[in-house]
Amino acid sequence: MKKRWISTALCAAMVVASLSGCGLKEPDAPATTAAPAADTAAETTTAADGEKAPEAAGDASGAAAANDPAVTLVYAEVNPLDTIVGQTDSYFKEKVEELSGGSITIDLQASGVLGSENDVLDTMLGGGGTIDMSRISAFALTSYGGEKSMLLSIPYTFVNREHFWNFATSDLAPEFLLEPHDNGTGVRGLFYGEEGFRHFFTKNPVNSLEDLAGMKLRVSNDPIMNGMVEGLGASPTVVAFGELYSALQTGVVDGAEQPIANYKSNAFPEVANNLILDGHTLGAIQVIITDDAWDKLTENQQAAMMEASKLASEYNRQISEEAENKVLDELKAEGCNVVEVTDKAPWQEACKKVVEENTSAYADLYQQIVDMQ
Repeated sequence: MKKRWISTALCAAMVVASLSGCGLKEPDAPATTAAPAADTAAETTTAADGEKAPEAAGDASGAAAANDPAVTLVYAEVNPLDTIVGQTDSYFKEKVEELSGGSITIDLQASGVLGSENDVLDTMLGGGGTIDMSRISAFALTSYGGEKSMLLSIPYTFVNREHFWNFATSDLAPEFLLEPHDNGTGVRGLFYGEEGFRHFFTKNPVNSLEDLAGMKLRVSNDPIMNGMVEGLGASPTVVAFGELYSALQTGVVDGAEQPIANYKSNAFPEVANNLILDGHTLGAIQVIITDDAWDKLTENQQAAMMEASKLASEYNRQISEEAENKVLDELKAEGCNVVEVTDKAPWQEACKKVVEENTSAYADLYQQIVDMQ
């Protein structure tokens, strides 16, 4: 019991550190398109006291962890590795293995070979031990002990990326990450990232909100997404992500929604070449690990894991906007019909009901997030 308490305390403490914008710059990381988060007072004090920088601390924990028992962690990713989330996964894997001195191996299984996000979560929470880690959409945890994560998928909550990162580096973030663990679900979050704003794409052109009326739009089995699509005048249709391409191809659905990079990487322009940039939600993501997998790590390995989490979160922040803009330019050059939404007020008004219904239980907490812009 004492060891478990220490591990939990270590995780909570290091998550806070991992989500503070420390301004590190990895030699091989791409140039950032957004300014790094401001240093916290605690970090300023640490620098003034002349303590080791996180890189040095990581090297030390890696050297210690190198002598620990070898462990392999199976990591599930539903998207291909060339997406923003796939690149973040690969970077995280690299850093975990490096900082643990090779004692931890991340077996990264991408492109949905281990199933959809819900399939993966069911497997992780089932206790079989066949999947130890996953990168998931934050809202996917809503039905798995992460009720607060629902607030991150409320339509039109985040006005821009900076707004999201203000949350992801705030004191609230660790509370959200550890909620499933604290509720006894059996998983915990390690770090936050994002894959860009999510937009609708359709088989037929959509130039305004009114054009969505009556369309069958693919949704996951999520009450907020269902409510949002209904509010926009369309018909929500549940289709597994792995079946979405064929569903679009055969007319089972008329459209769906994804971040820009995922839209292109999954070849959806081939069957639905119309993209309307409504930006209804920011694709907040987190990487989770089962409590069983976490508890079998030594303290040195846990420290290496959390240091890698911090670096991967920073890396995600650096690459996301630049990668998204590059993909958008490619889509336009390839003939994708891209429509800008210059006035989002009608879209926001259409989603007012679903926002109110799904934030009432956490009204104060939701307002704190809204006020972080």
